[in-house]
Amino acid sequence: MNAISTIAQRTRSTYRHGDLRRVLLEAGIELARQGGPDAVVLREATRRAGVAPNAAYRHFASRQALLQAVRAAALSALAQAMENELAALPATLSPADLARASVRAVGTGYLRFAQRETGLFRTAFAASDKFLQVTPELPTAGPGGLNPFELLGAALDKLVQAGVMPPERRPGAEFLAWSAVHGLAMLVIDGPLASTVGPHMQQVGQRLLDMVEKGL
Repeated sequence: MNAISTIAQRTRSTYRHGDLRRVLLEAGIELARQGGPDAVVLREATRRAGVAPNAAYRHFASRQALLQAVRAAALSALAQAMENELAALPATLSPADLARASVRAVGTGYLRFAQRETGLFRTAFAASDKFLQVTPELPTAGPGGLNPFELLGAALDKLVQAGVMPPERRPGAEFLAWSAVHGLAMLVIDGPLASTVGPHMQQVGQRLLDMVEKGL
């Protein structure tokens, strides 16, 4: 089962009383998956849910409200993709090797999600006139309870704990690592590297992660 399938399954044409919010969110997630953030339109979500537009307003007062919920779901799916990579690491690694492998795993999960779920990735990081407010109603964490940024931070903390990274180099390291990996993802999926690097994104990504680790 992939990361997003645990958050939303295909929208159903019928639903139990009280499920409309979930059905609308599932429709919004599918719209984002297919066309990115611009495709998340409340009227289209209500059409897919099989209800009149007015019925949606008690759950999502505006298109922006639905987009915020879809963005949160996309971030949660990204976190799970990163967790999946972490879960696959061998338990026999030494603390130092496990720390290095953890940083690589969160980066690998990030890049794989960006390439496999491009529409959701675009939506997760779409510019918005309203910052995404993390609330219990809009969780952005994966099953392990951490969001993507926190997973990266935890992996970097392991480098310090294992003696791989000097403690004085830890502050702010997540911003450097995140910028590098996210930059590659965006240059490939929405930039000039689509045709040249796109087919080899995972191989190039591993070289980038080598650079990040050495630079940290």
